Amino acid sequence: MKKLAIDRGKRHTAKRGAGGSSNDVITLKNVSKSYSTGAPALNGVSLNVKRGEFVFIVGDSGSGKSTLIKLLLRELTPTDGEITVNGYDVVRLKRRKIPKFRRNIGVVFQDFRLLKDRNVYENVAFAQRIIQVPTREIRRNVPAILSVVGLAGKYKAKPKQLSGGEQQRVALARALVNNPPILLCDEPTGNLDPKNSWEIMKLLDEINKSGTTILVVTHNREIVNAMQKRVITVKKGIIISDEEKGGYIDED
Repeated sequence: MKKLAIDRGKRHTAKRGAGGSSNDVITLKNVSKSYSTGAPALNGVSLNVKRGEFVFIVGDSGSGKSTLIKLLLRELTPTDGEITVNGYDVVRLKRRKIPKFRRNIGVVFQDFRLLKDRNVYENVAFAQRIIQVPTREIRRNVPAILSVVGLAGKYKAKPKQLSGGEQQRVALARALVNNPPILLCDEPTGNLDPKNSWEIMKLLDEINKSGTTILVVTHNREIVNAMQKRVITVKKGIIISDEEKGGYIDED
């Protein structure tokens, strides 16, 4: 595996909200989210994630994990509470500023979400074209990040020609090519076999060591227990455990 080498000098900067700690990139204060049924998906959640942390978020289906990710991306707004991400007051963020805010966050999903009619190079380059990176820089950045994720020789391949593990590597390259300070991963190994799951997690660990803050939502008990990172356990919309070097706990 190649050592991750990304120019940290070109990161997008954010205006820091009043009262935010310079070392906290994610802060939730008494955050609740209720849907039309009235049942709370999250209920009074508070947490802080420091710059450069690697955090697992675990819990049963319906515990509120996906809602949390959507709140951090500003796909949803909370019913109550405060959310700060990379200096942005997410709750009060104006709609026109959401695209700029999201440039600071890379996202990897369980189902890859690749453009099936485009090759590997174009899938990754798409993330740069959205923010109008000059073509000359795209031609330099895309091969560099594909090399990082071990796909330097696959840039002409279409998604259907790749294995599940390779498709997830493309998705990871796309999430990283704009050099975001935060990477959110929603069940990134959910569709992968154990070997490819471990390869993806090793990549995430290397990316984290380069300074990127990483949150991983997962059901993979073996990976969580083996990696010994910070583990936040959510049950019925409430954080029931938050442990450094934690493991996947039984919720019964």
